Amino acid sequence: MQVSSLPTSPSELRGLIRDNRLVQPTGGFAPGHVQANLAILPKEQAFDFLLFCQRNPRPCPLLEVIENGDVEPRIFAPGADIRTDIAKYRVYEHGNMVAEVSDISEFWRDDLVTFLLGCSFSFENALMKVGIPLRHIENSSNVSMFITNIPTTEAGQFSGPMVVSMRPIHRDKVVRAVQVTSRFPAVHGAPVHIGDPEAIGIKDVTQPDLGDPVEFKEDEVPVFWACGVTPQAVAMNSKPPLMITHSPGYMFITDEMDEDLAVL
Repeated sequence: MQVSSLPTSPSELRGLIRDNRLVQPTGGFAPGHVQANLAILPKEQAFDFLLFCQRNPRPCPLLEVIENGDVEPRIFAPGADIRTDIAKYRVYEHGNMVAEVSDISEFWRDDLVTFLLGCSFSFENALMKVGIPLRHIENSSNVSMFITNIPTTEAGQFSGPMVVSMRPIHRDKVVRAVQVTSRFPAVHGAPVHIGDPEAIGIKDVTQPDLGDPVEFKEDEVPVFWACGVTPQAVAMNSKPPLMITHSPGYMFITDEMDEDLAVL
């Protein structure tokens, strides 16, 4: 399905995803609604991960924590089921991805704690409203993501590099993009880097580590935002016994409105 032909209701979209009728990156879905990254860990590791998020609010801005054994995000999406309402999940064991599935019911345990983290897809509607085009939405593709040399702040067993998402922005609109996204710190906020990719350890900006490559047009520069895929890089580095995440670009669509998270 093309984004333009999809329902705009988050609950309807989650229903399509739950029934495996919609399996594609969620950029542009439910315009005006918050999308969220996912990280699920055993209760034994949950406090350290909570501390990691508090120490790294740019890549891991906490939206909601669901208590162990519960599957309903009661604040951001009452009635949803965190086990089924994302199109693709990744399952990591001791740092290795062992499965990519559309339903994590078979992996579910009563000791699992769920973290919903802010996602930059949530501020894209605000960017487009001020005339800043986003090519991955125009192309119905996934946003480009890169593992950087920017370290996160360690917490307990968790450490690793920051992951960023990248969007080409015309140089005349970069300042406006910074202004717009600065209003949304709960979904990554302002860019962490603008321009030279090599300065943050990216050798080739046309070859993302995750997501899809994107075309650059004349007078466009790469703009990088902290990304909620960072926990996956941290999982590979820190090797917890179990971490379940969304697959990059396949987000959890919440009922919350973007503007309700704006600080200005």
